[in-house]
Amino acid sequence: METGPHSEADPADPSRPRRALVWRVATPVVGLLSGALFVISAHSSEGTDLRPGRFTDLASMVRYDVHRVDALHQRASDLNSQVDALRGSVDDRVVRRYDQKVDTLKAPAGLVAQSGPGVTVTLSDAPQSKGQDTPDTVENPNVLLVHQQDIQAVVNAMWKGGATAVTIQGQRVVTTTGIRCIGNSVQLQGVPYSQPYVIQAVGDVGSLASSIADDPYLQVYRADAADPDIAIGWDEQVEDHVEAPAYDGLTDLQYAKPLPSGSR
Repeated sequence: METGPHSEADPADPSRPRRALVWRVATPVVGLLSGALFVISAHSSEGTDLRPGRFTDLASMVRYDVHRVDALHQRASDLNSQVDALRGSVDDRVVRRYDQKVDTLKAPAGLVAQSGPGVTVTLSDAPQSKGQDTPDTVENPNVLLVHQQDIQAVVNAMWKGGATAVTIQGQRVVTTTGIRCIGNSVQLQGVPYSQPYVIQAVGDVGSLASSIADDPYLQVYRADAADPDIAIGWDEQVEDHVEAPAYDGLTDLQYAKPLPSGSR
């Protein structure tokens, strides 16, 4: 009598119904989960493409993010206008007194638009930074690119020269403004921008120009701009009229809090 394993499935095997039941249950469950993932992806994308291949270059990605953030800024501005309208409708003496105090602080805080004569400085990467061979005389290729500290040096020189308002890429610079380098773009108040970087100041033209010319850091930058082997972009223009829009971003501050004594 042959005692080896059967060459065909035994119809009397008690495990067969159990395996068949598992497959009958698992198949619709997998289908439901797949459908749920499609729905979640469609909701998260909000009509946009979630695939990383959407952008073929960094500049396109930066432009997309700028447009998206601009739309969110407009939404926040509209909501702030509604809040101001509702606050103005409150007939209360204490509220009016605090509103008057707030109004006196809006201008120095950058929450009021300003305009007048001023200076425009434009910084841009050197032509050699765009895929060309770096000259042998340039030991550090970083001098071919505009960096965060370059922009900050221009802004600081403008403040030192008595600027009443400063903008970068048209965005008002305030106390909480942060400038960060991310790859070959600069992030300003959470929005990425690609070069060239346009920095404008409203104020006395003579004082602004003198402060920029006397700044030691900018003297080195301008020397690199005049060097034909480097030729990093520098352009300075005196303007009869500069528009500095009011800052319309977030005004709340976030800061760290110390842990209670004895906690870890």
